Amino acid sequence: MSSTIDTTRTRATRISSVSDPTDEDLLLAYRNRGDRRAFDELVHRYEAELYSYLRNYLGDAQMAEDAFQTTFLQVHLKCGQFEPGRKVRPWLYTVATNQAIDAQRRNRRHRMVSLDRHRGEGRCDDETGPLTNLLDSDERDPAEQYQSAEEGEYVRQAVERLPEVLRQVVLLVYYQGLKYREAAEVLEVPVGTVKSRLHAAILKLNETLNLAQLFSNG
Repeated sequence: MSSTIDTTRTRATRISSVSDPTDEDLLLAYRNRGDRRAFDELVHRYEAELYSYLRNYLGDAQMAEDAFQTTFLQVHLKCGQFEPGRKVRPWLYTVATNQAIDAQRRNRRHRMVSLDRHRGEGRCDDETGPLTNLLDSDERDPAEQYQSAEEGEYVRQAVERLPEVLRQVVLLVYYQGLKYREAAEVLEVPVGTVKSRLHAAILKLNETLNLAQLFSNG
């Protein structure tokens, strides 16, 4: 009887594992056996989440779509480099972030050529520098003010103007819900660096919102 119960449990475990595979199961099935259904399921699981991340990161729907496609092209090409025991989610975000950065560089070069042709003007990516020197450490908790206005247009614009290293942690941790250690893995920095960058980002966003409110009331 005991042997029969153990066999039944083993069979049930296998069925459960097959019917509800983890992300890691899917990627390894594609890597090891070329299981296209596993790859398609992985794309399906992350389609909305990664596209939303890329859309926020790049601020352009078509660029986000292109980056999403190239992300999974890279997953196809580099799945052999995925190490068993590693989590798929932060690895996918690492690939997606790299594709977004590449897309930004291509787009920036395109814009620079266009500006040079039409106006001969210089760089267009220095929007946020002046805010660095305007932080006030005596302000009330910046997280509270940031939370209360998170859905506003000012916040969206302020996030877009953050320096790249700060904007990355806001998108990964605040918008995408990655844990600090997952964001650290994506960005290839220590967890403490993620925390300090997120704190600096919130301070800067708080200051930006304060300035926007000041000018709107002036």
